[in-house]
Amino acid sequence: MIEKIKKLREKTQAPLSACREALMKAGGDLEKAKEILEKEFFVFKDHEEKKERNQAGIIDAYIHANKKIGVILRLECQTDFVAKNEIFKNLAHELCLQIASMAPKNVEDLFSQPWIKDATKTISQLVNETSAKLGEKISLAKFERYEI
Repeated sequence: MIEKIKKLREKTQAPLSACREALMKAGGDLEKAKEILEKEFFVFKDHEEKKERNQAGIIDAYIHANKKIGVILRLECQTDFVAKNEIFKNLAHELCLQIASMAPKNVEDLFSQPWIKDATKTISQLVNETSAKLGEKISLAKFERYEI
């Protein structure tokens, strides 16, 4: 069981206790446990639910080198501790890059896109994995993409 917990943690970066609990719920099946973790660390889509649970976050911006494309976004989490974490800040930057390069229409469109740095993952999976690593719910409140 310990080896499976280690493997699940390596795959998901979720907290050890969450990995153990997911494996117990899945009867030791690694793939089922991974699905359970993804469900437990899902991204809130309902704005009211986000407002109640997410009390911290950051605003990030990106201007492309040609100065013709810019992005600004608000990424939310539950605590200031996570908002100051480099992993969280890096996620915000990655989302800005994705929005600048792929021009999604809205958050749902963005979350269904393959990640530009690893096409085997969607943006939704990237956010969920980061949420699992940090042990908090993360949500993209909104973004704007500007282009000249």
